Amino acid sequence: MHVADRESDTRLTPLVHQGVFSVLGPDAEKFLQGQLSCDLKDVSTLGSRLGAHCNIKGHMHSLVRVMRAPDGFWLRGQRELLPNTQTLLKKYMVFSKAQATDLSDDLVGLGCSGPGAAVLVEKVLGQVPSEVDGVYASEGILAVRVPGKRFEIWLPKDKALALLPELIEFAPLGTTDRWELDEIRAAIPDLRAETVEGFIPQMTNLQALHGVSFTKGCYTGQEIVTRLQHRGQLKRPMYRACVQCDSRPVPGTMLYSADKDNVGKVVLAAPAAEGEFELLAVIVKDLAESTPILLGSQSGPALTLQDLPYELDPELFQSKR
Repeated sequence: MHVADRESDTRLTPLVHQGVFSVLGPDAEKFLQGQLSCDLKDVSTLGSRLGAHCNIKGHMHSLVRVMRAPDGFWLRGQRELLPNTQTLLKKYMVFSKAQATDLSDDLVGLGCSGPGAAVLVEKVLGQVPSEVDGVYASEGILAVRVPGKRFEIWLPKDKALALLPELIEFAPLGTTDRWELDEIRAAIPDLRAETVEGFIPQMTNLQALHGVSFTKGCYTGQEIVTRLQHRGQLKRPMYRACVQCDSRPVPGTMLYSADKDNVGKVVLAAPAAEGEFELLAVIVKDLAESTPILLGSQSGPALTLQDLPYELDPELFQSKR
């Protein structure tokens, strides 16, 4: 099977905007369990979870996908933020039998999307993860199924170069913009330099993606995150939206209503068509659902809200007092 007319909807996307570092050693799981918002026991069993590393106030200074690997874990995240992510984790690692190593120059990420995505994974590994967050790994190559019927494959550079000619016969190369658009349509949050420490996990719906555990015990920022879940009220969740404008909205761009400033903030945006962008944004819920939300200023273009591909627990938005 191959692409003769180059019009297949299946795409193979180099994940050049992302990188990976490892946390290995006898204490790797125990250490990460005390640092990240997700449950590392889930990762060990299923293969992968999204997880946030928070500051003591519960605000996320990094957001990663944790993947089970031999002797420990691989953490995949936004390449430009990875050095700071590693530095912060290493501060707490000194008393653990664990070690972090940057693998970004050794591993290549390939995103597989479209109707033939599973076939691409099977060509590389001979087997396909069957559920979201599931992982299959063999001979130094790891594949994880991510939301939106897509996969990420992480493999050594030399193996990627050897496989690439065969794979692009089956699927044309995709773009980072299109991959990020698919992430937005799956309502998967991510951080950029402009939004570091700008959100607590529930503001980006991370709990709906199993990226927050409320039963595993303590981790950095856990008290704030858990208090919101059980005793507080979430007033700013994350929405999907589209907007017509001349240029791509930058993460961190402020949102307005007709008579209020700072009613929300852009998380991510990607082009969807000429002059149209789709985005994820954290917005004051009462305003998002009752009045036009404007991009960048009170004279900016209005967002059109779109459905999320998952449901949020309505109790999050109810006062517990």
